[in-house]
Amino acid sequence: MKTNQIQKKEIITQFSKMNSKSDFLSLLNYTKFLIYGDKIFPFTEKQLNFYINASNYKDNKTYTSFEIKKKSGKTRTIHAPNKGLKELQKCLNIILSLVYTPHTSAFGFVKGKSIIDNAKKHTNKNYVYNIDLKDFFPSIDASRVWARFKYPPFNLGTNKNREQIANMIKAICCTPMLVEREVDGIWANKITSVLPQGAATSPILTNAICERLDIRLTGLSKRFGLEYSRYADDITFSSMHNTYATEKGIQESIYKTESTFDRELRRIISSQNFRVNEKKVRLQKRGYKQEVTGLIVNEKVNTPNFYVKEIRQWIYFWESKGYDKAYELFLKKYLKNKGIVTNSKPNMHMVIEGKLLYLKMVKGETNTTYLKLKSRFDKLVNNKNNVPKPNYIIEENKIINNVAEKKQSYNKNMNVIIQTILKDGLEKAMSLYKSE
Repeated sequence: MKTNQIQKKEIITQFSKMNSKSDFLSLLNYTKFLIYGDKIFPFTEKQLNFYINASNYKDNKTYTSFEIKKKSGKTRTIHAPNKGLKELQKCLNIILSLVYTPHTSAFGFVKGKSIIDNAKKHTNKNYVYNIDLKDFFPSIDASRVWARFKYPPFNLGTNKNREQIANMIKAICCTPMLVEREVDGIWANKITSVLPQGAATSPILTNAICERLDIRLTGLSKRFGLEYSRYADDITFSSMHNTYATEKGIQESIYKTESTFDRELRRIISSQNFRVNEKKVRLQKRGYKQEVTGLIVNEKVNTPNFYVKEIRQWIYFWESKGYDKAYELFLKKYLKNKGIVTNSKPNMHMVIEGKLLYLKMVKGETNTTYLKLKSRFDKLVNNKNNVPKPNYIIEENKIINNVAEKKQSYNKNMNVIIQTILKDGLEKAMSLYKSE
């Protein structure tokens, strides 16, 4: 949703002056009006009370959980809020996004930034060093969210009333789930309230929670002469060099286990209550494929070869085998990669179109590879016989045809019954009618 300067100022002002539940509710409804217009049903106090009541989250009344397959083959659990909570979180996300501006080193979930901007920081470097934070969203407890709200720019810790508002926001944004936590040096599973992956408010809150992490890692990168960026849980450092002179004048490798840099990096991450996913720590040197957030950065930002190959393959199947056979091959691979799909089957036409738009964004609209694939795709789309009608049109036509058939059958039967009345009498016609 786009907001003008007057609306933005109004939201920020109302947030800074909130001092009661009614003030909070008023701000939520003001934002809801900006999203949906004057035809909305405002949030009620009863509705707000339901979603700030922790017991409703424990009883699984608020989220639906499902799993999606990751590139590694493992699964990621998504927690989707119900309709009422989703609307609350959508409004709250807009409010928080206007109040808080992420650190300059944060690129994920930041307006005006993308994975392309993140990757550009690390192009044409001799060394690219990737680190992934383990269980990123669920590693952030509700208590940390509440504590972050107490400080600038949220400033909800200035009095007891505003602390209560921080509690309400925390309840709306967090939910209990089974997570791993360290107790007395032993990692074990426990149920605690955390940020769910799937809530609209989780991305902006992870950036707010990670602000101190970004500040410290930016300082660390400057100390060693490196570039640093973070895209959600994906941390990247890059440089032309891999040597560092210690205080004692000893030259050591930067990107090496137990180096000065490595120890300080891990100490900072641990101090911010995050863990390194050791399986995703990797040093990529020049001369080999260097990848950042799924994009190649050796010389310039580019898509991996398999990405273009896949688009080209699907278009070729469509051209040579027709849509139905191509869709059969597409669906088989799609289900294998995604693991699950929604109730409706994926639309191959729309998937290819989306991939072409992404290719255009990465390579540029004048790139010859993009233009050639787009031309072939447009030719297929312009041939109406090649493009199946959308599901809703197919279903609509089925309903129309079904009604027409029933009407035709009805008219035919009624003619038979009328003729029977005239020829054999009412009793015979009634018997015939009942048998129909």
